[in-house]
Amino acid sequence: MNRRRLGTAALAAALVLTGAAGCSSKAKTDGGDKPGAGGVKAGAGVSDTTIRLGALTDMTGVYASLGKSVTQAQQLWVKQTNAAGGICGRTIELTVRDHGYDPQKALAAYTELEPTVLGFTQFIGSPFVAAVKQRIDGQDKGLVIPQAWSASLLGSPYIRTVGATYDVETINAVGFLLDEKRIAAGDKIGHVYFEGDYGENALSGAKAAAAEAGLTVVEQKIKPTDNDMTAQVAALKQAGVKAVVVSAGPRQAASLVGVAAAGGWNVPIVGNNSAFSPQLLATPAGAALQKDYYVAASALPIGSTEAGPAALAAAYKAEYPDAGLDNGVVAGFTAGSLFGEVLKKACTDKDLTREGIRTALLGLKSYDNGFGITHDFSDPKAPSTRQSVIMKPDAAVPGGMKVVKEAAAAPAAKKFTPAP
Repeated sequence: MNRRRLGTAALAAALVLTGAAGCSSKAKTDGGDKPGAGGVKAGAGVSDTTIRLGALTDMTGVYASLGKSVTQAQQLWVKQTNAAGGICGRTIELTVRDHGYDPQKALAAYTELEPTVLGFTQFIGSPFVAAVKQRIDGQDKGLVIPQAWSASLLGSPYIRTVGATYDVETINAVGFLLDEKRIAAGDKIGHVYFEGDYGENALSGAKAAAAEAGLTVVEQKIKPTDNDMTAQVAALKQAGVKAVVVSAGPRQAASLVGVAAAGGWNVPIVGNNSAFSPQLLATPAGAALQKDYYVAASALPIGSTEAGPAALAAAYKAEYPDAGLDNGVVAGFTAGSLFGEVLKKACTDKDLTREGIRTALLGLKSYDNGFGITHDFSDPKAPSTRQSVIMKPDAAVPGGMKVVKEAAAAPAAKKFTPAP
């Protein structure tokens, strides 16, 4: 059994200790799965006047900047939705819990909120979501839209990611480097990655892309608490790699890029969607990040001039004038908007139960959220897209990112089958 599975098993065991309340006889429905206001069948978290949703975030841990942006964007979505009359004659209520990227807190927060909400617009942390996957699929059956893109979450009709999984995203990242002639068959590429679901899923994509293109992957596994990448840069430089993929957090990416630049080691570095924060541009690594660092993601950046991102950026700044813009805003708002779209469809079907929500989501086969990529949610075993946008840090752009390659799927990504 590998370390990722051991970690998930440990979290699942912790859930047994913290989750007794979630298995109690406490009522999970307001309407008892009976028709309520408007003749709509209502279930957990739904009354005649309110739809209650939950958000499990990280605003004090390793992804604090992301969590704050995601949460505020979803609160903005709730405010806009309610100002427009709500959904199905009901207002939306969002209850937020900050788990600080701590497994015990994450599982406790899920257990607390699950009986009282229809579903979750947010759950940051692939390992935490994976730890409750069996429970969600088995007894809870509430829709969870995680800000996590591990392929281990595929296969569930209730846990649905918005975007390419980390493995597919990484294949697209390597494909970009190949298209740009930055690497070629016979080269070595480095991969710095977090231990656990996120990093190891991304690594499987790097290996698949390497096998397809005749590359060799040089691995450097790190912990989320490792912030100094000096040793990793030294090892990769010694190995003679021609490019590096980083599947970690913003701090690790900034250290990797900064240390490489300081040592005169000039190779392209590309990160997964969570490996950047615009706040990094004001640090000593800022200049290096703007030189030859790239990020793959499943949405246009918040600084794009396209209608969707531009409208969101304006509304977000109006609501939170002191907050910075980053792609967490996009991730949060698009997840909330997707949940809203599902609620509207379920309302039309006269079924706001958890099963009604599941059925409504499966009916979204060509969902355009206005952020550059059309998503298909009809197959729980497949990511909603195989495309990625490639972006580059730029301090002159709101949100600190500009598009250098429009949404596309590398040939290797199109035929790759993610393994849950």
